[in-house]
Amino acid sequence: MKALLQRVRQASVCVDDVIVGEIEQGLLVLLGLDKNDSPELGERMLDKILAYRLFADDSGRMNRSVADIGGGVLLVSQFTLSADTRKGLRPSFSSALPPAEAQGLYETMLTSLKTKHAPVAAGSFGADMQVALVNDGPVTFLLELD
Repeated sequence: MKALLQRVRQASVCVDDVIVGEIEQGLLVLLGLDKNDSPELGERMLDKILAYRLFADDSGRMNRSVADIGGGVLLVSQFTLSADTRKGLRPSFSSALPPAEAQGLYETMLTSLKTKHAPVAAGSFGADMQVALVNDGPVTFLLELD
């Protein structure tokens, strides 16, 4: 499981020119689901995302989490994060969780995220989405669990 965290001043997701999710200050989380990922692993990832310290404290150090600042979380499924790019010039998706299973896990994680934190917004699983963001810093981290 991979989560690309981007600290943002604002972020939104559009599908067919309609905004389906948006947040102000907080985290845009692009989520890649791999074979053998599970709801238990998803819970661990959510706990890490919410506790990960990438917002500045009063001294300007990255010591505060999105939960600490009451920031938003925009969760977007990102199939291409599961690509194997080590060989050749075209990505392989053989390690990605199949779409039907990935959708179920994504929805489970989104439901859990909404019980743990607010505000939460989301993209539309499997849709052609346009993601807009103002990256703050820029600050971007890739979290990986297996």
